[in-house]
Amino acid sequence: MSVIVWWLATMVMVAVHSASAGVVELNWEVEYKLGWPDCKEGIVIAINGEFPGPTINAVAGDTVIVHVTNKLSTEGVVIHWHGIRQNGTPWADGAAGVTQCPINPGETLTYNFIVDKAGTHFYHGHYGMQRSAGLYGMMIVRSPKETLQYDGEFNLLLSDWWHQSSHAQELYLSSRPMRWIGEPQSLLINGRGQFNCSLAAYFNKGGLKECKFKENDECAPSILRVEPNKVYRLRIASTTALASLNFAVEGHQLEVVEADGNYIAPFTVDDIDLYSGETYSVLLRTHNPTPSRKYWISVGVRGRKPNTTQALTVLHYAGAPEFEHLPHPPPVTPRWDDYDRSKSFTNKIFAAKGYPPPPEKSDEQLFLLNTQNLMDKYTKWAINNVSLSVPATPYIGTIRYGLKTLNYQKPPGKEIMRDYDITKPPVNPNTTKGSGIYNLQSGRVVDVILQNANVLKGRGSEIHPWHLHGHDFWVLGYGEGKFRLGVDEKTYNLKNPPLRNTVALYPYGWTALRFLTDNPGVWFFHCHIEPHLHMGMGVVFAEGVDKIAKMNIPDQVLGCGSTREFLMNRGRH
Repeated sequence: MSVIVWWLATMVMVAVHSASAGVVELNWEVEYKLGWPDCKEGIVIAINGEFPGPTINAVAGDTVIVHVTNKLSTEGVVIHWHGIRQNGTPWADGAAGVTQCPINPGETLTYNFIVDKAGTHFYHGHYGMQRSAGLYGMMIVRSPKETLQYDGEFNLLLSDWWHQSSHAQELYLSSRPMRWIGEPQSLLINGRGQFNCSLAAYFNKGGLKECKFKENDECAPSILRVEPNKVYRLRIASTTALASLNFAVEGHQLEVVEADGNYIAPFTVDDIDLYSGETYSVLLRTHNPTPSRKYWISVGVRGRKPNTTQALTVLHYAGAPEFEHLPHPPPVTPRWDDYDRSKSFTNKIFAAKGYPPPPEKSDEQLFLLNTQNLMDKYTKWAINNVSLSVPATPYIGTIRYGLKTLNYQKPPGKEIMRDYDITKPPVNPNTTKGSGIYNLQSGRVVDVILQNANVLKGRGSEIHPWHLHGHDFWVLGYGEGKFRLGVDEKTYNLKNPPLRNTVALYPYGWTALRFLTDNPGVWFFHCHIEPHLHMGMGVVFAEGVDKIAKMNIPDQVLGCGSTREFLMNRGRH
């Protein structure tokens, strides 16, 4: 099946539902409140008083309308609908400085868009480091004709939590010299974790005390209650600010069936690795334990040397005693730096039957070298030696109204890969700050090769999960060391690569992806680790500039910077 035929078939399926498509309309107030996410009091961002925010449930083809009122007294807010492609509504993507102005305190903005494709998604703040402060929630888009067979489902939103405020973290990261924020104090499952106690303390004498919860304690774990001999769909999303995670259920295997809102060829594992921005669906099959009992669900840190205890909850079989201790310790999280194990999981992911293969050739290649650098003694993350600084006037408004000539970046030549030694700290550690973007014509096939490298000082290379707004892309392959032009292209999987919107770039390695420029708009492409993005680790694609210039963009998303002045002057005439 060709890419175009598959795309048309997808649109027909959505159109069939659209004949009776529904409208999901919500009124949200975003504000700070005191909470106890990990049994220690802290300040969280809540939506209508809820942390995490309320789950959005919709069906593919539905229109989602969310009226967002900002009740944060001193700062703006935006919400990004992670995994929603925003076909025809790029201004609703929710990326401050890229697709909209922040919503000012006391003001309301209406997001209005169609959810065109089923899948497990989530939403989160995309202004400053508000995701670190807890501005996130699940978004489930169901298929009108679900092909998976299961008896029930659970949503599991995974996050990390600091006792420092997000404002303090921003200040530390922007200081000269930088003050690193450290590892998170806790991991949360559906906004609940335990910092100063452990559900499994009775296996570790002399360690943390055992947790004792009162009724309605905010940090008490969300128990998954199940029946024997059933199949349950676990929809899992990672909205962590920093941590890569491992998820396991004691005594049960997991059949992985969906990744980033796309069905994949099913495979079975004992546990899964998740990077920030990724979502999965797994099928869990319960058995018939005699007597009925409980099993651990564990979430631990991967990819960084952990200083954070596991998050735990319980799979509770019907009839099992409510207050009896579990007989065995929780699953042990695999060693944090066992990258071969991580890659083994990643390399099992292939597209399900019926998904289109990518075009055999690309029209252009973008090489994005990921480095850690200095700028006037400030520590920055940079792409091709440019640390991104998003302007006050959103790119989409500047293009729509032709306010000035944007600094469209010229893609770097292939020599950027050839000349850089990725195994050592940079010879010249200095970088520059820039707000230039890449201009991509519509209807093109674009390859992006992400190249990892050594950090600024010492020996080391970090994992970077990269997320693309407005698109799914084919993951063509991964490799060790420096990408070899003319050689590594021959290793690409052009038969059944998975479609994703987030992909891991492993230490000292490369990742190649391919996408179609079939969605005019201005799209962020960035590392989904919150501190790295804050420090400049991202690029922006302007796609179909001629079409953006003709779009009917709501004035209310452009009420800042130069677009505000332009719209005010236009209103006077």
